[in-house]
Amino acid sequence: MITLYQGSEYSYPCAGTFVPNLIPYQHEDETARPAVVVVPGGGYALVSPSEGEMVAKRFFDAGYQAFVLTYTTNMFRSKPLETQPLRDISRAVRYLRKNAAELHIDPSRVCCCGFSAGAHLVGSLAVHHADVCLSADPNAEIDNRPDAVILCYPVITAGEFAHKDSFTCLFGENPTPEQLAWASLENHVTAQTPPTFLWQTFTDETVPVDNSILFAKSCRAHGVRCELHLFMENKHGLSLANAEWAENEVTPQALQTMMQTWQTMKMMYAQSSNKLPEIFAPAAQAADIAAFAAEWTKLLSAYHAQNPNKPDPSASQWPNLALAWLEKVIPAASI
Repeated sequence: MITLYQGSEYSYPCAGTFVPNLIPYQHEDETARPAVVVVPGGGYALVSPSEGEMVAKRFFDAGYQAFVLTYTTNMFRSKPLETQPLRDISRAVRYLRKNAAELHIDPSRVCCCGFSAGAHLVGSLAVHHADVCLSADPNAEIDNRPDAVILCYPVITAGEFAHKDSFTCLFGENPTPEQLAWASLENHVTAQTPPTFLWQTFTDETVPVDNSILFAKSCRAHGVRCELHLFMENKHGLSLANAEWAENEVTPQALQTMMQTWQTMKMMYAQSSNKLPEIFAPAAQAADIAAFAAEWTKLLSAYHAQNPNKPDPSASQWPNLALAWLEKVIPAASI
């Protein structure tokens, strides 16, 4: 695990001992390979395990050095996140470029792949990489602009088609017009926005498909190289949309993305157990991350028994489409 902050650099309340981090999936040879930062979704409330490890392994199998980002979230909205998640992903990209030789990465081929709210975070870096809030990073002299971004069923707009819960986690119950305008990514695309690949289903019940269309239209208007795939049907949160995802094959390693959620639950339970929904009490009392993972898996299994996933033969092609697109926009001659 790669920790992105040292000592007092990170001080978000409710995080317990959690520090934003990258979990690497790297090849053992010394070839300088393209890199992908995988950024799971979760409505900025948690970091979904099903959109982390299995996606990273798919890119790994295609020859990439892959890294799953666990960034700052808050399941119980006790303090607005504001720009903390953006600072986390900016640090991640700068860390990879700074340590490219050691990590066997080609620093000119660093892309980010985000899902849902994680795609909003990737998109935020794509359009706000020069924002003043990122200038205090100790490695601010290193470029934090991704070379390409992949946005999977993305949260994009805080306007008419907004996924409102994401913005409540970011800014609280009463966000200002200025905050919502800043977070509406379709209005901040410029010629400096990285090449962008988007995909979503028309029937997405959580994030309207208009989000993807709005961003693609802005990319077209500003001359940004862009590819958009809209699949006929299926729900939100498809991850790889294959049998592995449908069968909820989440490993203990994948559940490392839930570290902050566990820490937050622990703190809430210790301070006032009655404030934590009873269903989460066993997970909150877990002695370690392995025990938490076991309890969380029980919750997931119960949920999926009532809401089964269905593989999608067409949507499951998105990784192949994205990889072919990446070969065009950041040619990977070394793999």
